[in-house]
Amino acid sequence: MLVFPDFDPVAISVAGIDIHWYGLMYLLGFLLAYLLGRYRIRHKQLPFTLKQFEDMLFYGAMGVIIGGRLGFILFYQFQEYMANPIMILEVWKGGMSFHGGFLGVLCAMWLYGYRQKISFFTLTDFIAPLIPLGLVAGRLGNFINGELWGRVTDVPWAMVFPTGGPVPRHPSQLYEMFLEGFLLFAILWVYSRKPRATGKVSGLFLIGYGSFRFLVEFVREPDYFLGKLALGLSMGQWLSLPMIVIGVWLYFVWSKKRSSE
Repeated sequence: MLVFPDFDPVAISVAGIDIHWYGLMYLLGFLLAYLLGRYRIRHKQLPFTLKQFEDMLFYGAMGVIIGGRLGFILFYQFQEYMANPIMILEVWKGGMSFHGGFLGVLCAMWLYGYRQKISFFTLTDFIAPLIPLGLVAGRLGNFINGELWGRVTDVPWAMVFPTGGPVPRHPSQLYEMFLEGFLLFAILWVYSRKPRATGKVSGLFLIGYGSFRFLVEFVREPDYFLGKLALGLSMGQWLSLPMIVIGVWLYFVWSKKRSSE
């Protein structure tokens, strides 16, 4: 059994204001996306400029924050937030959803593409490889906070988390950091280096993230306020299934049809 590091969730305190590691991880995720995007633009012929990409990143950041918050409220604790709506604004207390943030980014990309007359899937194919390293940062933030831990286990690398009781648990945040983060990044980065039919990179992202998240959820502790849902699956698994289905359709059907036109 491994000992969980005694992290202080507060990274810096300035003039009485606490800056948390989790917030810094969000900034790191956006910074990594920006650097990777600049690299791709400088090494490829793309239908938009660096300035347009910077604008697009701003849209995406707003989509992540707004969508992530609304997604958590709608998917996980709708009744609690409706009973006390002021809680919606208390973002410093946590409560973000990847699937909500993902939908927020899609809406932002649709809006930006509509205004700039750029194909939606051209945008999503470009940003898909930029997302996983942001997920690495996010899951590292979860680990530092000692939250979203896994189910009870006796594997040698199990950890006792401060908020998870006295029993050893799977460090599921680290599993997700590796699978949804590093591994998915490697797959998408290598795959997208060659020209692909429109929609294929987006489809591969959906398949990869959805599959990895679905698998990790088997060892991740379900949210205490939801537990397991229909068929013994968690909310994370039910939200990941549509990603996999749509990803398979995009990769094998839609993109193939587009490339033959």
